[in-house]
Amino acid sequence: MTSPAADMAPTQVATSDVAIVTGGTRGIGEAVVRRLITEGRTVVASYVQNNTAASALVADLADAPGSLTVVQADVANEADVLRIFAAADELGVVTSVVNNAGLIFPIGRLADFDAARIERTMAVNVTGLLLCCREAVRRMSTESTGHGGSIVNVSSRAASFGSPNDFIDYAASKGAVDTATIGLATEVAREGIRVNAVRPGLIDTDIHADAGFPDRVFALGDKVPMGRHGTADEVAATITWLLSDESSYVTGALLDVGGGR
Repeated sequence: MTSPAADMAPTQVATSDVAIVTGGTRGIGEAVVRRLITEGRTVVASYVQNNTAASALVADLADAPGSLTVVQADVANEADVLRIFAAADELGVVTSVVNNAGLIFPIGRLADFDAARIERTMAVNVTGLLLCCREAVRRMSTESTGHGGSIVNVSSRAASFGSPNDFIDYAASKGAVDTATIGLATEVAREGIRVNAVRPGLIDTDIHADAGFPDRVFALGDKVPMGRHGTADEVAATITWLLSDESSYVTGALLDVGGGR
């Protein structure tokens, strides 16, 4: 069952635990939402501005086993982050958080980037993720009233490559995501919370259009050791595994999903 519009609760209150997926109406985030909804999960998905995509996802999943609520929110804004989690609190207990919301600007050289671009990249990709992690820990920690849970951060292979001549600012932000994942995983390991990251490589999503190179996966696919680009669903499969009890002894991991690249 899905909510009929953004920022509206579903027509019935879910009894299961709740998963939050930021940036959940496109690309990898959408693929994660589809998998969780198919499993019968209660999901809150955030999106920043594309109402059409959000409404289309709600309509497409109307007959799915799970329950979907979509919330328009910018994770760089603390008030919006609080609103996402408040929507989830109304539905049940938050036990899964996928920090997928991310921003990339057109390909270029650092010498040509202005401060506004760099600040916005860091605000969404780093500050937003940390705020969501903070709210997740506040709800999940067994040191307070929580019952534990799993946080999965979506990083990028760019964190390792540095992305020279492409988007060093984006790569740097994802390097921060890796560091935050390792640190937080250690910090809350005895509080019932697992924290991991996936680092997608060359994946066929519309983020490449945002970077000004919509055909990037086709142009570079043969450079990947496996000889092809990956799909959003292949990344989502890894994320949903990390959310599940099957990965119960995995925390602080940075899992590359890049075809060997």
